Amino acid sequence: AGGGTGGTPRVDMVPEIAAAVGFVSSLLRTRGCVSEQQLQVFSGALREALAEHYKHHWFPEKPFKGSGYRCIRINHKMDPIISKAASQIGLSLPQLYQLLPSELTLWVDPYEVSYRIGEDGSICVLYEATATKPASSKAAGSYGMLTCKNQMMFGRTSPSKNYIMTVSS
Repeated sequence: AGGGTGGTPRVDMVPEIAAAVGFVSSLLRTRGCVSEQQLQVFSGALREALAEHYKHHWFPEKPFKGSGYRCIRINHKMDPIISKAASQIGLSLPQLYQLLPSELTLWVDPYEVSYRIGEDGSICVLYEATATKPASSKAAGSYGMLTCKNQMMFGRTSPSKNYIMTVSS
């Protein structure tokens, strides 16, 4: 191996997992009953669990292969990966159900992390990278990180996935 030039897709899952973990942590943080220290422990545990879970199910050349397997889901049933990480900071299942949306789907795919709250909510993109250029070259003009996360902070409604698709095509 080695000698690869800039054209090869990166295989690490670091930015995608970081986006997913940051999102779940921010949901816990908004309710204010989890300390920053607990959040750190939770984030670390969730990051490790996801990296382990995705290890053999990450295909940057076919980003949607295995998408269902990588999908994190709360659907009146807590995702086991989240509940395991939460148990490390002493959060029980009933507490998690109070802290997190009862319907949440989080898709963690190579180059894109997106989520939907509610069964028919719109899909928001948390993280997006293009396979062709490194994420660091994203100019502020592209909507790279200016997705729902920022819009949630500004209280704007999120664009639906269709809207994003038409803009970028």
